[in-house]
Amino acid sequence: MKLEAPHKTVIHTIEKAIKEYRKFGHKNIKKVVDDITIDQGLVLIILDQNSDISQKEIAELIFKDYASMTRIIDLMVKKGYLKRAINTIDRRRFKLSISAKGKQTIKKIVPVIKQNRSTALNGLTQKEITQLYNSLNKVIANCNA
Repeated sequence: MKLEAPHKTVIHTIEKAIKEYRKFGHKNIKKVVDDITIDQGLVLIILDQNSDISQKEIAELIFKDYASMTRIIDLMVKKGYLKRAINTIDRRRFKLSISAKGKQTIKKIVPVIKQNRSTALNGLTQKEITQLYNSLNKVIANCNA
């Protein structure tokens, strides 16, 4: 059995699309906020939508391991995007909240993210987007089976 060249497979194309989108997105976000990464922006948006979410849950949503998530949070606190306090219910955990700087940043990056997504999906019909979404979820399910 001959193995197809990696660069000619759909899996390679998916990975390339993700990497190109992240480069494109980071470049555009950097135009409005120069010291934040895509992952840090996602943390802000996720926390803004659910202030009670745990650090572990955030890590799962942005595909990071717990150690990486801890480094991201530490850096965001140091940069002034987040505030960290002891969780009164579970003292082993921290309560994260978005600072004023973080809230201003969300207002700046959300329109950029919307535009990035629109640009990336330009030329695809809603039917194609739905089909792609469903197909990718099948790939995910196959890998998790």
